[in-house]
Amino acid sequence: MDSDNSFPEKPDFGRTWKKNLTMVWIAQFFSQIGFAFGLPFAPFYMQEMGVTRGNIDFWVALFGAGTPLTMMLFAPVWGALADKYGRRKMLLRSYLGGVLVLGLMGVVHAPVYLILLRLVQGALCGSVSAAQTLVATHTPEEHSGFALGSLNSAVFSGALTGAFIGGFAAEYFGYRTAFLISGFLMLIPFLLVLFGVHEYFVPLLHSHRGFFSSITPKKRHLALALPLLFLMGTVMFARQFDSSFIPLFVQDINGGIDGASAWTGALQAFCGIAGVLSGFLLGYLADRHPPGVIAIYSALITAGFMFSLTFAHSMFFLFSARFAMIFASSGLDPALQIWLCRKTIPQTRGLIFGWAASARSFGWFMAPLAGGIVTKYLGIRWLFVVGPVFFILIMFLIMRVMRRFSDFREEET
Repeated sequence: MDSDNSFPEKPDFGRTWKKNLTMVWIAQFFSQIGFAFGLPFAPFYMQEMGVTRGNIDFWVALFGAGTPLTMMLFAPVWGALADKYGRRKMLLRSYLGGVLVLGLMGVVHAPVYLILLRLVQGALCGSVSAAQTLVATHTPEEHSGFALGSLNSAVFSGALTGAFIGGFAAEYFGYRTAFLISGFLMLIPFLLVLFGVHEYFVPLLHSHRGFFSSITPKKRHLALALPLLFLMGTVMFARQFDSSFIPLFVQDINGGIDGASAWTGALQAFCGIAGVLSGFLLGYLADRHPPGVIAIYSALITAGFMFSLTFAHSMFFLFSARFAMIFASSGLDPALQIWLCRKTIPQTRGLIFGWAASARSFGWFMAPLAGGIVTKYLGIRWLFVVGPVFFILIMFLIMRVMRRFSDFREEET
C-alpha cells in the first residue's frame, strides 16, 4: 500500500477495534431489520394502492432505481465529509435518514410518493457504506478481511430477521404498519452508535482545499482504486438485476398475492442465512488468500445457480437454488472491499469508500431498469437467463484487474 507523508500514521487501536466492530455490527443488524421490515414488500403495497399486475413491473423498476440514483450523487459528498468531520457522524446521519424515510412510507397513499421517498432515501441514508468506512479505518490491516466480512454478515442477518418478521407483519397487520415499525426500528442503531461507538478521528491535513476539490481523489490514489470501483459497480448491477422482481416471481409461483408476503419474507430470511455464513467464511478466507481468486470462484458459482432459477416452479426449488446463489454472490462484495482497503491509505478511505458507494449505486440504479425491460418484453424467467452472463463477464474483469495490479507492482519495483 502506498504511503503519504502528509497523513499521520494510524494508531494502534489495541482491543478497541473489537469493541467498535461489535457495536457497529449490532447497529447494522438492527438497521437492516428496519429496512427489510417493509421494503421487500413494496410491490404488494403498490398493488394495494391500485397498481395493476400488468403495470407493476414499471413501478417496481422505478422503486428499485430511485434510491441508487440519488445515492450515486451524494455518496462521494458524504464520504468527503466523513474524512473531514468524522465517520461516526456520517453513520448517525444515515440512521436518522432511515427513521424519516421509512416512517413516511407508511403514511403515503400513492406509488409516486413512494418513488419520491426512495429518492430521499438515497440522499440521506447509506448506512452500509458509512459503517464500512468507520470499521475499515478502525481495524488493523491484518484483520480487515474478518472485520468487513463479519460486517457484511450483519447486513444479511438483519435483513433475514427483518424480512421474516416483516413478511408476517405485512400479511396480518398491513403494509403501512410494517413501514411504520421500520421507521421506529431505525432509532435503535442510532442510539447504539451514539452511546456505544468511539471514533479515533484524524482529519485530513489538507484543510485548505476547497470542498469540491476535496470530494475528488488524488490521481495516484484513484489510479489504484478505479479498476476496483468499476468492478464494484458491475457486481452490484449483476446482483441487483433480478432482486427487485423476486417478490413478483414468488407471487407467480404462489399463484396469487394472498400469502405472497409471507413467502417472500421467508425466502429473504432463508437466503439471509446464506449471506451470514458466507460473510464470515469468505471474509476469513480473504485474509489468507488473494481476494480476486475468491471473487472469481464466487462469480462462477453464482452464475450457475442463478441460471437454475429459470426452471423453478416450486417453493422448494426456488428456496434451494436462491440460497446457493446468495451464498456464492455474497463473497463478491467483501472480497472487493478488502481489495480496495489494501489499495488505499486509511485517511482517505472515507472519500474512496464514498466513491465506491457511488459506483455501486450506479450499478444498482441501472439494474432494476434493465431488469424491468427484460421482464416486460421477454418475461420474468428470462432474468435468470440474462443475469448469469453478467457474472461470467465479472470473472473476466477480475482476471484483468489482477493482471493490472501485478503489472503495477512490477513497475514500482
